[in-house]
Amino acid sequence: MGSEYIQPVRLAILEADTPVPGIKAKYGSYGGVFRHLFEQACATLNPPQPLSAQLDISHHDIVNDLDAYPDPETIDAILITGSKYSAYENDEWIIRLTQYTRRCLEGGRVRVVGVCFGHQIVGRAMGADVGKNIRGWELSVTGHELTDEGKKLFGMEKISIHEMHRDVVFSLPPGVTNLASTDVCEVQAMYVPRRLVTVQGHPEFTGDMVREILEMRRYGGIIGQDIFEDGMRRVNNKHDGVAVARAFLRFLRE
Repeated sequence: MGSEYIQPVRLAILEADTPVPGIKAKYGSYGGVFRHLFEQACATLNPPQPLSAQLDISHHDIVNDLDAYPDPETIDAILITGSKYSAYENDEWIIRLTQYTRRCLEGGRVRVVGVCFGHQIVGRAMGADVGKNIRGWELSVTGHELTDEGKKLFGMEKISIHEMHRDVVFSLPPGVTNLASTDVCEVQAMYVPRRLVTVQGHPEFTGDMVREILEMRRYGGIIGQDIFEDGMRRVNNKHDGVAVARAFLRFLRE
């Protein structure tokens, strides 16, 4: 008797930004970047699987089209991407994203994954304080200390992933478990079983991606030379982005 067929998870990627030119040329959009990450994660499963066996992915540009949101009844999960914008601002698209995220969380069926800006949007939707970190920027490959729950979810004792942020979630919303922390940011990952998982870092980023972003932000005066050089020193360090993506897949199947 054959094994029972399990439908792929219908994952809507809510694109909260347009990539820098090099990333856009290679992947098209941040939806394409995450598609590539999940392809890598599926290839490292035991046994390896094609992406289509795990996920049915759609992309939605929720910055430039305020009506791009999928009907929650037609999806199983959302993933909110990173962004150069701040999750605590009150632009109409950010307010709509916060409201939609809250609707998904309160509905209880659609699971929520948040990455960087998306992590902060989930915090805001649940009533946490989100703002600029007085400790400054956190950039490039960064080591994270994991809580006991974080070690279980990620399947590792510690993780290192790319960071690219100055905004943070200052405190955990009620009922949410913290999975990871760094010296710069205490709330690095949030978790509620079968409901939400978020990371402040960027599991989807590679050294080439971060190098381009760092160079553009230095050229634009967003970061200083010292911060730029510090990030560039660690840009090609080993990171655990694929392992984090596998944890996302496990969460989606809980």
